[in-house]
Amino acid sequence: MQHDLFHVYTVDEHILNVLRNLRRFALPRFNHEFPLCSRLFAEFDAPHLLYLGALFHDIAKGRGGDHSTLGAVDARKFCLLHGLSKADSELVAWLVESHLSLSSVAQKADLSDPAVIKQFAAQMKDERHLTALYLLTVADIRGTSPKVWNAWKAKLLENLFFATQRFLRGDTADTEMEIKLRQQQAMEKLGYYGIKPESYRNLWQSLGQQYFLRYEAQEIAWHTRLIMPHASTSDVIVRARLGPAGDGIQIMVYTPDRDDLFSHICSFFERTGYTIVEARVYTTAHGYALNSFIVLDQNDRTTSYRNLLNFIEYELTRILKENTLPASPVQGRISRQVKHMPITASVTAFSDGNSNNHRLEIIASDRPGLLSRFASIFLKHQVHLHNAKINTLGNRAEDTFVISGPSGGKLDEKVLKKLEHDLLKVA
Repeated sequence: MQHDLFHVYTVDEHILNVLRNLRRFALPRFNHEFPLCSRLFAEFDAPHLLYLGALFHDIAKGRGGDHSTLGAVDARKFCLLHGLSKADSELVAWLVESHLSLSSVAQKADLSDPAVIKQFAAQMKDERHLTALYLLTVADIRGTSPKVWNAWKAKLLENLFFATQRFLRGDTADTEMEIKLRQQQAMEKLGYYGIKPESYRNLWQSLGQQYFLRYEAQEIAWHTRLIMPHASTSDVIVRARLGPAGDGIQIMVYTPDRDDLFSHICSFFERTGYTIVEARVYTTAHGYALNSFIVLDQNDRTTSYRNLLNFIEYELTRILKENTLPASPVQGRISRQVKHMPITASVTAFSDGNSNNHRLEIIASDRPGLLSRFASIFLKHQVHLHNAKINTLGNRAEDTFVISGPSGGKLDEKVLKKLEHDLLKVA
């Protein structure tokens, strides 16, 4: 706890909090807190293995090296010494070694991509491992700090759990089948509003196939209802709503594509005191930007949401219509904690599967205007942004971006190195 602002408890107190959280899953009087966790815990055949995983998951912190790997060795020895079967011992050791993987994938990867789910399912091995890790992960994050857990993170973890569970049960589909499934589900939702398929058939064709892999059915239905009257507009369409699961505020921006959109939007939310936690940037087949964002109010201000949504729609539309240069990044005061506990910045880029994209992972000290600085560097290098996951852990920012060159082309090594260098300078 003395080395960062993410962990507000010492290791021993944190471990006891995680054990307490697991125990609450077991008690019927707390079923209302996390219904899914309570049900999964009640159905799990060996709850004592989860408690052992919790006891050992951070036991090796402060020893030097990877605490997950070192802790797995200790856990395996302990379990075998106390007469557990080899299979149970291996499960506990695996839980300790993998205890960060579910939260990492949920908060950094594009969960709408079937390839991401397939790769993660291979790590999980089977449904028993997945369930055990999900329960430990929820208990772990909730036991880290009272401010770390929120509805957005809960929804990410739950989405990854259910998607992986379906895959492990054999409910898999190829890309074409997945697109048809999401379209069918979206059509059903649109049918509730009396909207017939012929009303949006041309719109869906102009969105392109990849759109239906990037967004879930309820988002597709929401976008379709809003865009239908404005499919070929030259105007800026901004719409905001409360997240259906309570996971922040969702914003949709639809307008003819241009390079400076992300930079303008980052600047707007930083100046209004809201934090972007997820951004999906998509260019349609007919040259429109269809970008969606999830933002959170980190200050827990009491506000009228109706007025807030209207404010976001009106002000963001006005700023994007002005078509001026993006505002300079916010130069807010750096907190005393960040000054005294600086984090060594790092920028890592690697190829994202078989596509032309690269995944960019940036770790830096969190401070006002940081995301706008990154956006201005992307704009300077003509980098096309596809996806962004923004993760703040106390005074530490861990941001992940999926990028490509102009028009979706692959970035060459020289440009990539210069991009990394410039990002590192502002990180």
